[in-house]
Amino acid sequence: MTGLPRIQELWRRSGSTAWYVPLALAIFAASLVYRNNGTELGGLPERPYDALAVAAIALQCLPLAGRRRWPVVCFTLVFLGFTLDQLRGYHTLAGTALPIALMSVASLTERHRRTTAVAFTLAYVPLAVALHRLGPGEAPSEFVTFYLAVALAWGVGVWLRNARAVEAEHRRRLAEDTRTAERARIARELHDVVTHHVTAMVVQAEAARYLTAVPDRLDQSLTAVTDTGRRAITDLRHLLDLLNPDHGTEATPPPVGRLLTLVEQTRQAGQPVEFTEEGTPAESTGSADLVAYRMVQESLTNALKYARGCGTSVRVRHGRGEITVEVGTDGGGTRTTPTGGSGRGLAGLRERVEVLGGDFSAGLQPDGRFVVRGRIPSGSTS
Repeated sequence: MTGLPRIQELWRRSGSTAWYVPLALAIFAASLVYRNNGTELGGLPERPYDALAVAAIALQCLPLAGRRRWPVVCFTLVFLGFTLDQLRGYHTLAGTALPIALMSVASLTERHRRTTAVAFTLAYVPLAVALHRLGPGEAPSEFVTFYLAVALAWGVGVWLRNARAVEAEHRRRLAEDTRTAERARIARELHDVVTHHVTAMVVQAEAARYLTAVPDRLDQSLTAVTDTGRRAITDLRHLLDLLNPDHGTEATPPPVGRLLTLVEQTRQAGQPVEFTEEGTPAESTGSADLVAYRMVQESLTNALKYARGCGTSVRVRHGRGEITVEVGTDGGGTRTTPTGGSGRGLAGLRERVEVLGGDFSAGLQPDGRFVVRGRIPSGSTS
């Protein structure tokens, strides 16, 4: 297996050259074996092979090995060999190299393709005139037909070039879409991590300002701020690890115990939270655990920001093949619906859940509570 990647890398670097070297040798050998069975243009009488015949065959065949790197040079040499072949009456199989070389020019040349086509046409005219005079006087239609047949090879080359361009554009757009999706995913992760921890720290710091007369509670509040900052650093380091190319591409879901830690952190910030967890978490839930964690995290962050001090309930149920999350916050006179901001909060949660094939809803209930619900299928690695 160690040699296979090397072979694949060598093949990728060499491109189509690996094909055309044996093809050139095969046409060269076949032309030497099967004599006077190739392209015949102008009707000149057949001539036995001699040193010039071998030279004409070599000029037509061997340049194909470099047709990818030097397509114009390859075609020029092949055309010179073809001219010698036809004027001398060898009529070798090597004449089949001419449309191959012309197709290479049309498909691989970056510049001056039209100039090359015009130059070939101008060079073909005197060749056709010479063959017409030296031969028995074939009809001009024969030379026109041959020219159109070779022009078909040019058309095939143009089609191949356009097909490669379309494929390259498709790959570019796919790569761009992938990068955009990845940037959006990173933005959601940063929003979830930074917004929650910073919101908790701000609330705790504001509460500490009113506890200067109570040293014990002030120390507890400052300790909570410190702990929240440390957790933020840990989560950010984990996110940065995911951006490391040497790191695995799968996001590691937070441990189940982190939900309770998340609830305790919110309680320390002054938000009364009732937490209920039912069922036993499955050993392998794919991305469901992470999405459930983010749902609770975003909902508690919104409760701190928009309904501070109002009662909040968190219910997580681990069912068969799914995780159900419900976070509700009691209404209050100073409460506002979390519809502003960057739009990455609830909208990002909806996208996360729907990607896994689940259901998501968020909104005010008739009793005035704001409830976020989500049903997340487990076992998906999306």
